[in-house]
Amino acid sequence: MPRLMRTTLIAITFCGLFTAAAFAQGDAPAKPAETSFAAAFFISRGSIFGTAIIWFLLALSVFSVGLMGYMWVINRRVHILPEGLAERSRQLITTQQYRELLGLLSADVSYFGQVLSSALHESSHGFGAMIRALEQAADEYTTRRLRQIEILNVIGNVAPMIGLFGTVYGMILAFQSIVAAGGRPSPVELAAGIGTALVTTFWGLIIAIPSVAVYALIRNNVDANTSEAMLEAQDLVNRFRPTQAAAATPASTPAPAPTRPNRPSTPGSGSSSPTAPTG
Repeated sequence: MPRLMRTTLIAITFCGLFTAAAFAQGDAPAKPAETSFAAAFFISRGSIFGTAIIWFLLALSVFSVGLMGYMWVINRRVHILPEGLAERSRQLITTQQYRELLGLLSADVSYFGQVLSSALHESSHGFGAMIRALEQAADEYTTRRLRQIEILNVIGNVAPMIGLFGTVYGMILAFQSIVAAGGRPSPVELAAGIGTALVTTFWGLIIAIPSVAVYALIRNNVDANTSEAMLEAQDLVNRFRPTQAAAATPASTPAPAPTRPNRPSTPGSGSSSPTAPTG
């Protein structure tokens, strides 16, 4: 952020010096082209409010350039799926070194490390809880990254509207000069309003076109890298899936079959009938 502020100050200073040089050469009729460039692109003749709109767009353009560079850096592949982290995690899971794995992921701030760490912390609640934690963390961190780069999309859509606002204001000035002059305005006053209208539109488009283009590129890059990191993390979590034999309830010793209750003996049902006495 300090580097961005220094860049902004340097750009504003450069524009101010350029504009001051143009004003200093205002009395030299031999070089009209050099004096009109700064006057056309950095100031609005006869309108302080029009100049304020132009300089606001200039500051916004410098901010958007710094923001595009920052967003491009923090959304590179090395910050989403670092080289070798997935392979190292796979080795630690294979050797069942879970403490070392959790320590490795806790020290890593990449997207892959955060998503996999969230899943592993739910291992005590079963495989289903790990999958749910993985999906929730992936959605959360992906949305967070997309929300950050959404600023570029906002700038790309708002900048043309600010330029259009300056365009309407400049045209109002031009028509007011026509009314004030009774239908015969001074060419200088008429050109001042039209110039403000065109210059503000120019700077609005200068800001919008790169912002929207870079936003689309970074968003596609984030989508591709986060999807790949999600698949890698899901493949590692699947190693904790219980096998069919382990998931089934262990077979216990078969219980003895219930025995029939002893029936009371009845006469004639014994193994031998009583012998009759003989005479």
